[in-house]
Amino acid sequence: MPDEDTTIRVLIADDHHLFREGLRATLERSGMAVVGETSAFSDVARLGRTAKPDVVVLGLNMPGLSGADAIREILSDNPGLQIVVVTAFAKGEDAVEALAAGAGGHLGKDMAPEELAGGIRQAASGSAVLSAAAMSALVGHVRANARPDEEIVRALRSLTARELEVLRLIVVGADNAQIGHALSISPHTVKHYVTNILEKLGVRSRVEAAVRAVRGGLA
Repeated sequence: MPDEDTTIRVLIADDHHLFREGLRATLERSGMAVVGETSAFSDVARLGRTAKPDVVVLGLNMPGLSGADAIREILSDNPGLQIVVVTAFAKGEDAVEALAAGAGGHLGKDMAPEELAGGIRQAASGSAVLSAAAMSALVGHVRANARPDEEIVRALRSLTARELEVLRLIVVGADNAQIGHALSISPHTVKHYVTNILEKLGVRSRVEAAVRAVRGGLA
């Protein structure tokens, strides 16, 4: 994980040249350094070792391995690396498989450039990040396959009424600013509630909190 004052180093791996070119320009404008590009899964593990990126932006449609297998292979050679999957279409199964394989995020190619850059920066800090569309797809997939989990239900009962309101908004993909607007509270207060929610649910990220909320029957 890079320090706050350290330039974030990014490797772009995607089969679309124009996407790579546009993302490079966006990231460099935002102060990040693109340390490599490739259009093949087979190059990513090697470039992870030689270019030493903090984050790999990974498309799933490149030839060779499946996306999940590629993520596992990349992380086996580069265990400290953060991987953010980028796709044109958000599917719950893809998001579940990518996260289970070790990806730190799942974002959409249709996001605004500044949003995509912000998500990559968030992933570099070690926080799991999903686009609203990917979050919706993931929640739908989890809901369809959820089984009662009494441990999660007990954890949800430990949340205050306000924390439950914040968690419900996290489940639908709202960010801190949107939550603050919806509940008429400051972003700082939202951050405090989110920290409490993560601690009480025993998770490290908003994505994990959303999954637990669904499995516990909250949404």
